[in-house]
Amino acid sequence: MTEVLASRSFRGLAAGDAIESVHNDLDSLWLDVPFVQDMDQMTFTTAVIESASNIVQHAEPAGQEPVELGVDIEVRPTLLQARVSAYHAKPPFGPMEPARPGEEAESGRGLALIQALVTTVTFERQDGTNTWVLSRTSQQD
Repeated sequence: MTEVLASRSFRGLAAGDAIESVHNDLDSLWLDVPFVQDMDQMTFTTAVIESASNIVQHAEPAGQEPVELGVDIEVRPTLLQARVSAYHAKPPFGPMEPARPGEEAESGRGLALIQALVTTVTFERQDGTNTWVLSRTSQQD
């Protein structure tokens, strides 16, 4: 497996200030890997923040414990990857497919944006945790 060149992790209550923390983590991450092109940084950051924001806005607790947001990011020589998780959360409501252009539904637009910004998006659910894995193949200068 290819070497991890830089990484960041966040876990905390799924609340508005968590998004700022994740954004700060991403800002500091890019300083550690200056070879990642600006376009890759911008699109990947947008996808990660959109995913985390969706959890903060939409995830519902599965029981008594509040939903927690987890974001684990790794940078490899040609791959950016984030695991964005909702701990103690119910399964997502509605289809796990992006809305089609022209649809009026609110649901699914965030997923469509995320999919447009990264190479692959996968979803996993295990032990009360919903995880979206975002991967973007990056180019070196």
